[in-house]
Amino acid sequence: MEVQHGTSWQKLSCSTVAKTVQRFNRTGSTQNRPRHGRPKQVYEQLYDTLDIVGGPEVRAQATAKATVAAFAASEGHAHPRVVELPKTEEGLGFNIMGGKEQNSPIYISRVIPGGVADRQGGLKRGDQLLSVNGVSVEGEHHEKAVDLLKAAQGSVKLVVRYTPKVLEEMEARFEKMRSARRRQQHTSYSSLESRG
Repeated sequence: MEVQHGTSWQKLSCSTVAKTVQRFNRTGSTQNRPRHGRPKQVYEQLYDTLDIVGGPEVRAQATAKATVAAFAASEGHAHPRVVELPKTEEGLGFNIMGGKEQNSPIYISRVIPGGVADRQGGLKRGDQLLSVNGVSVEGEHHEKAVDLLKAAQGSVKLVVRYTPKVLEEMEARFEKMRSARRRQQHTSYSSLESRG
């Protein structure tokens, strides 16, 4: 991560920022405290651990920007990235869900262990699929994305953005709908039994 200060660029370690937020998310040190107190703790941790050349003001500004970036990333907001996968006989090694007909974006719902996507390492569960070989799938039907993936020759270039929180919400909504459908079917079956 680079943060600009005047005419100089300060390099910040993305892994340090991410590890700090992950540590605070895992440990009990912030679990019992209100969420609004966490940025201060992350800021202090980053201030102490980041290697930033400059005076206290430059260090404070860089740490503040790194803290904001860390929390944005931990909330699932990320920049789009390009993932290129070879198209093989075994497929691409991932599943998608969602689409216009489900009133949701299209997501990578599963990366198959040992499959092409898993071996390449660039794709992860929770990635929103933005385009396939330069064709946007934002706001499109599920089948369009499937057709584009199947039609790819040689390799497929995906533009994705990591947004796991939205995928979790979408999966919870689908599970709620499935449960309601099962209850309705069970109720219908029970009423048929009582008549018979």
